[in-house]
Amino acid sequence: MTTLEIVEILVRIAWLAGAVAFVIGLSRMNSPATARNGNLVSAAGMTIAIVATAVLILVRQTSGDGFAAAPWLIIVVGIVVGGGLGLYTARAVKMTAMPQLVSLFNAVGGGAAALIAIDDYIRLANAGGAVRIDEHVFIVLDIIIGSITFTGSIIASGKLQGLIAGKPIIVPGGQLVTLALAAVTVLGAVYLFATGTPNLAIMLVILAAALIFGVTMTLPIGGADMPVVISLLNSFTGTAVAMAGFVINNPVLIIAGALVGASGAILTKLMADAMNRSVMNIMIGGFGGGDGAAGAEAGPGGSVRSIGADDVAIQLAYAQHVIVVPGYGLA
Repeated sequence: MTTLEIVEILVRIAWLAGAVAFVIGLSRMNSPATARNGNLVSAAGMTIAIVATAVLILVRQTSGDGFAAAPWLIIVVGIVVGGGLGLYTARAVKMTAMPQLVSLFNAVGGGAAALIAIDDYIRLANAGGAVRIDEHVFIVLDIIIGSITFTGSIIASGKLQGLIAGKPIIVPGGQLVTLALAAVTVLGAVYLFATGTPNLAIMLVILAAALIFGVTMTLPIGGADMPVVISLLNSFTGTAVAMAGFVINNPVLIIAGALVGASGAILTKLMADAMNRSVMNIMIGGFGGGDGAAGAEAGPGGSVRSIGADDVAIQLAYAQHVIVVPGYGLA
C-alpha cells in the first residue's frame, strides 16, 4: 500500500470523525444549556475536516507533479480574509442584528457552493464529451439552489438592516415573473439532462434565472416575516452544500449539508405553522403584507400599566407563578 493510499484512508476516517462531531454538535444545540458547547463541537469537526483535506491535497501534490505554491497561497489568503471577516463580524454584531448576519452567512455559503459547481461544469465543458446524468443533476441543482440562496439572502439581510424597505415590494408581474423564472430553470435543466452534453450558454441562462428568482422571491416578503425566510434560505444553503459535496465527491460536505438542509427545513415548517403561514406561500413569496391589517382588526387586548423596578421585585417575591411573554418577531 502506497503512502498516498494510507493518507487517503486516514483522511476519510478524519472526515467521518468531523461528520460525527457535526451530528453531536447539532444535537447539543437542542437545549440552551448545551448550545454553546454544541457550537464548539461542530466548529472542532469543521477544523478536523479542513486540516484533513489540506493534508490530502498536499500529499497528492507531492506524489504527482510536485508542490505548487500558487494554489496554497490562494487557500491561505482565503482562510485569513474570510476567517478574519467572519470573526470580526460575529464579535462586533449586536444581538438584535444577528438575523441579518446569519442571512449574510447564508449568502456566502450558497454562493460558494454554486461557484464549486460552476467551476466543475466549465472543466467538463472544456474536456468535451458526454456528461453522466448524475453529474449533470448534482451540478445543475447546486447552481440553481446556491444562486437562489445567494441573492435571496442578500435581499433578506438588506431588508432587516434597513438598506431595503422592510415592507413587501411588489415585483411588476408579481408571481407570474417568479413562475416564469422557475419554468426557465426547469426547462433548461431538463434540456441539459436530455442532451447529456455540456452547454455553457444554457447553463448561463439557468444561472441568471436562478439569481433573479432569488430576488423576486424575497422582495415581496414583509420584514416581520423575514425570520421564516432566513430559515428557509438556511435550508437552501445546506442543500446546495450537499449538492457541492456530490459534485466533488466529498462526504463531509454531503453530511454537513444534509444536516443543515434537514434542520433548516424542519425549523422553517415549525416557524411557518407558528405564524399561521404555509411553506408553499413562503417559497412563492406570497405573504408578508397582511400583518398590519390583522393587528388593526384585533386591536389592543387590555390596559397597560407602567411600574417601577422595586414594585416588580416585590410582586415577584410574593408570586407563586410567573409567565414571561417575550416580544414576537425578533427571531
